[in-house]
Amino acid sequence: MQKIVVGGGVPLRGEVRISGAKNAVLPILCAGLLGDAPLVVRNVPNLHDVKTTLRLLAELGAGITLDDSFTIRIDPTRVRNHVAPYELVKTMRASVLVLGPLLARHGAAEVSLPGGCAIGSRPVDQHIKGMQALGAEVAVEHGFIKARARRLRGARVVFDMVSVGATENVLMAATLAEGRTVLENAAREPEIVDLAECLVAMGARIEGAGSDRIVVEGVERLDGGEHAVVADRIEAGTFLVAAAMTGGAVTATHARPDTMSVVLDKLRDAGAALECDGDRIHLEMRGRPRAVDLTTAPHPGFPTDMQAQFMALDCIAEGTGVVHENIFENRFMHVQELLRLGADIRVEGNTAIVRGVPRLSGAPVMATDLRASASLVLAGLVAEGDTTIDRIYHLDRGYENIEAKLSALGARIRRID
Repeated sequence: MQKIVVGGGVPLRGEVRISGAKNAVLPILCAGLLGDAPLVVRNVPNLHDVKTTLRLLAELGAGITLDDSFTIRIDPTRVRNHVAPYELVKTMRASVLVLGPLLARHGAAEVSLPGGCAIGSRPVDQHIKGMQALGAEVAVEHGFIKARARRLRGARVVFDMVSVGATENVLMAATLAEGRTVLENAAREPEIVDLAECLVAMGARIEGAGSDRIVVEGVERLDGGEHAVVADRIEAGTFLVAAAMTGGAVTATHARPDTMSVVLDKLRDAGAALECDGDRIHLEMRGRPRAVDLTTAPHPGFPTDMQAQFMALDCIAEGTGVVHENIFENRFMHVQELLRLGADIRVEGNTAIVRGVPRLSGAPVMATDLRASASLVLAGLVAEGDTTIDRIYHLDRGYENIEAKLSALGARIRRID
């Protein structure tokens, strides 16, 4: 099993190109199942989860081609299988996003209950409720979601809770439903907007993406199309936090500052100087960062996917930061590993009180989920000595060539077997 070794004490400097968003590309690839012709997706990040999704689409019968720049062409015309097997779905929760496209396009879907990071309870009840509202017969049997519908019918779907995945799944299904569908209490994330833009490029009729009310006028068929995936706001945030923690100066290029305002505001609160120019974000930090408080919430609130990285920053900041995690109940698993590096953190329920210390000390640690992995890398960048991070397969699910990108900024980081 591979590990990453990080040597601390080097301020990061230079430019880093931000990849396409993991959380946007996975539903967009699944949307390729909806059309009558190929979908070409550009700016696709080279991630483990992307490869898993492509294997799943190929298992369903889709033709997959990709070029050296990781532009992907999905040909859905030979899809006949409508079963997403446990072997592929168990490692990645986003696999459930084939449910809506298969049901809408082929009238049937059988999708194994999903896996992914063990960061908390993420039930699929809102996905099922949405499909049932559109007229599907849905049952959960033997670990599979089994859905049937001759043709879906437009309906008013009110989500009991804000769910990005359920919003995406029902949005895709509604594009081919008969009549109008209104999604209430819909997720507002930039990745929802990106998916909607891809669907519109394929011929869908969608209004309101990015708000909590999305209206879809169903069409008889969708065509193919082309779409470039939005920049990854979480990757951009991670590199900017790394620059702030190390007292460096880094420019994130090919980024989307408009999708990450709350993260940039927190970096300013920490004492960073920030400049945004088009798709470029420049951060410079002089001296030790200040501790920041944060409370995770659905977009446009502070993203849960940036909580662990900011906790790492608070670990070495001046003062005390209070972190409230309101999205996932198990998303403090990185705390025990940060304590091994010398952090001062006390957890009370869904709140962590982080008292900044002057320095951390390198030690062997273990990644527990995707964003926890990133927080340990960031902590390693400022710790004395070497930090060895085990179980980094989590990291490869969401960050494209992270050690190469950090090395280009001056970090001492390497991957070992």
